[in-house]
Amino acid sequence: MPLARLLKSAAPPAPSWRFTILSLLGAVLAIGAAGWLSRVSGAPWLMASLGASCVLAFGLPDSPLAQPRNIVGGHLLATLVGLLVLHTLGDAWWAGAIAVGLALALMQQTRTLHAPAGANPLVVLASHAPLSFLFTPVLTGSLIVVLVAWGLNNARSRNSYPRYWL
Repeated sequence: MPLARLLKSAAPPAPSWRFTILSLLGAVLAIGAAGWLSRVSGAPWLMASLGASCVLAFGLPDSPLAQPRNIVGGHLLATLVGLLVLHTLGDAWWAGAIAVGLALALMQQTRTLHAPAGANPLVVLASHAPLSFLFTPVLTGSLIVVLVAWGLNNARSRNSYPRYWL
């Protein structure tokens, strides 16, 4: 294979600056709202995987992984698997492996695949999260991301988000 062909970039073009600035704004608003709610309520509304959800919801809003069903459902199911594994198998390294595998399989079969949610079982096991973690930050945080994505993506392009709800 010629060297010129190997060096040729097959990556898609960068989005417009307008799209990028609005994506930045969406992530700031969603994570900022969750952070502010954490501060005023004293409850945890933030988790790292929500940042990754913002990348999909604002950077790739047409992706199946960025749809509300996938964001909310994926986070809830993966976290629930983590909680069940934690309370039945404990927090051993192999329990984390089983939890991530089970979460992936469950998200695939329920059509709620959301890559950032794959981290949630590990977070649950590492932090020994209580059952309430399922509601705050998981449900509330994922709903914040979806609501901001709905508003911002439709302001960017009318009736563009979501592609489907259920």
